[in-house]
Amino acid sequence: MEKKDTKLAVWICQGCDIGASLDVEAMEKVVGECGVSACQSHPFLCSDEGVELIKKEIAAGTNALVIAGCSPRFNTDTFTFDGCLTERVNLREMVVWSHAPNDEDTQMLAEDYLRMGIVRAKKAHLPEPFETEIDKTILVVGGGQSGMTAALETARAGYQVVLVEKEPELGGWLRNFARSFPKTPPYRDLETVDLASRVKELEEDDRIQIHCGAAIEKISGQPGQFDVSLKTNGSTTQFRVGAIIQATGWKPYDASRLGHLGYGSPNVITNVQMEELAASGKILRPSDGKPARRIAFVQCAGSRDEDHLPYCSAVCCRVTLKQALWIRELDDQTEAYVLYKDIRAPGQYEDFYRRAQEDSGIFFTKGDVVSVNETGDHNLVVDVENTLIGKQIQIEADLVVLATGMVPAAADGEAIRQFRDAKAVVDKGEAGAQLEGAKQTVERLAAHEGTDVLHLDYRQGPDLPALKYSFPDSHFICFPYETRRTGIYSAGCVRAPNDFEACAEDALGAALKAIQSVELGSRGATVHPRWEDRSYPEFAMQRCTQCKRCTEECPFGTLDEDEKGTPLPNITRCRRCGICLGACPERIISFADYSVDIVSSMIKSIEVPDEDEEKPRLLGLLCENDAYPALDLAGLDRIQHSPFIRFIPVRCLGSVNVVWIADALSRGYDGILLVGCKSGDDYQCHFIRGSELMDTRGENIREKLLQLALEEERVRVEQLSISEYHKLPRIINEFAKQIEEIGMNPFKGF
Repeated sequence: MEKKDTKLAVWICQGCDIGASLDVEAMEKVVGECGVSACQSHPFLCSDEGVELIKKEIAAGTNALVIAGCSPRFNTDTFTFDGCLTERVNLREMVVWSHAPNDEDTQMLAEDYLRMGIVRAKKAHLPEPFETEIDKTILVVGGGQSGMTAALETARAGYQVVLVEKEPELGGWLRNFARSFPKTPPYRDLETVDLASRVKELEEDDRIQIHCGAAIEKISGQPGQFDVSLKTNGSTTQFRVGAIIQATGWKPYDASRLGHLGYGSPNVITNVQMEELAASGKILRPSDGKPARRIAFVQCAGSRDEDHLPYCSAVCCRVTLKQALWIRELDDQTEAYVLYKDIRAPGQYEDFYRRAQEDSGIFFTKGDVVSVNETGDHNLVVDVENTLIGKQIQIEADLVVLATGMVPAAADGEAIRQFRDAKAVVDKGEAGAQLEGAKQTVERLAAHEGTDVLHLDYRQGPDLPALKYSFPDSHFICFPYETRRTGIYSAGCVRAPNDFEACAEDALGAALKAIQSVELGSRGATVHPRWEDRSYPEFAMQRCTQCKRCTEECPFGTLDEDEKGTPLPNITRCRRCGICLGACPERIISFADYSVDIVSSMIKSIEVPDEDEEKPRLLGLLCENDAYPALDLAGLDRIQHSPFIRFIPVRCLGSVNVVWIADALSRGYDGILLVGCKSGDDYQCHFIRGSELMDTRGENIREKLLQLALEEERVRVEQLSISEYHKLPRIINEFAKQIEEIGMNPFKGF
């Protein structure tokens, strides 16, 4: 229903080729036909004069605007007015810059976009923010480099902090490392780790409350209202926080799985064990206590290996450079042999690498270590293949140091192995119970089920969902530090392998995100990617059938449920993606400015020509995060696409309700193109699962086409990244040609 209290005005900008390419007077008539009497055009609406005219109209009582001009991604601040709903109609990038000027089809396209914009402005409500009490205290879990930095910086910004560390003392791995990489010019010499002054600074800050030897029993609630149960020395403390930073660090990869590299021999140790030896001041062989004078460092020990850790841990090379220089300082008669696949020393660390190369007692050899074997006197023989000289070589050593990789402390090494093995079964597509069991294992471990950190009281699991290598993350390309639980941010080596300096930088980012979360929550606004969105999902529970689709498909754990399956919303967990709206078969979920009814009304508002006019009508539903901006970029480059398609931006491809497709086909649209972000861990949908969910809902779409006796090819789903904008016009034109070959929709005219 149209809102009775809406006083709507339409403004048409004639700048940027719009007035020269379209019949503006004809468009003003369309506005009148849509029942809107207030319509004006202006040569340059974004000018000071144009904005002042709009403000005067708002002051006279207008509370809803349709501004037809450039893309809504431009001049956003210029056309945002307090207390006034503004709908932007994209006539520049999507019409005049991507279609022939003064052409009948271009004119029809512009008029249809204007109709859709007016309908949306009539149907939508200006969102009223969700108001609730917000606690602005920040909980930091983990007292290592990342956690200490996050706590200090958050406190310096004026916020109360609760810092929780499971060990009896703060410091994390810093307590085990006496020396560090160089952090100051000329970036050549080792530096001493100063932990005491950092701990003192934390202890003396009145804004920071420290709990050591503590473990989290449970976290319930939502951003701004997280209720934490903390167990310390046998007693339980309860308190409330607004946001959480998880900085629980890392642990070494399980070296017991590296038997082929000699681990198990007393004189084959890990880089962590080597750190302890160097800190003692003497490098003595574990087997007999004799000085080790020939030490072989095996790089990528289990890393960059599909059978172990497929990824690079980023810091192992620099650890080896540090340890090689360190042992040379302790005893200049010691020789270090660095056996590497590649040396990774980015940025200023190149000078540090050069410093090690200049040392005559450090030898670098590129190759693959294939075996480490013990001799009779406990010495070790290292076999190296694929060397630069093209020959296999052997190195005899007193001690072998394995540069093992970093695993997030929230993960279980055995879980990584299970995930890898199960994923291999799924990828091969083996049939039967084995495949089903593997699918369940992949799903369980990808959700981080059973890990022992935050103990979240969420229906979707007690901890943070993770990427395939068990690092918790939300969107590593666009949104580092974010996780898939709103208001909870990861920092340091639990998020990605990092050195001390990178962990400190990570902690700064996570601290800022946590602060932003509580501040936005206090205004009833959401975090990324719908930044500052004040709308929120409303549920007509009287029609709910407890099907659980919304609770199961929400990527962010927004919805809990009661014993009957009725959804229990936690609004401040919500990212406003609308996936629940797309999932609901009963259409009980809506937002003030985005609903099944609003989009359906937009779809039905356009003029569908009769079949004999030979002007097909296509509908495009574009994800607002990648696909819609991609089409904007194509328009900026003046790349042409079919004038027969009408685009509607959607919050996420996962928010598309199947009823929109049914309405379009029943209305007479000849084809429907859905375009979303690329799914999967290598790119990631902005809302995690939206594009993937649209693929899984394909069966529902096929059923609807079958009911209407229409060809499956009339609906097409595509995924692309914003950088692939040049592909989108080609996809559109190919789809238009395909529909032309299939023929017109037989429902046209009904």
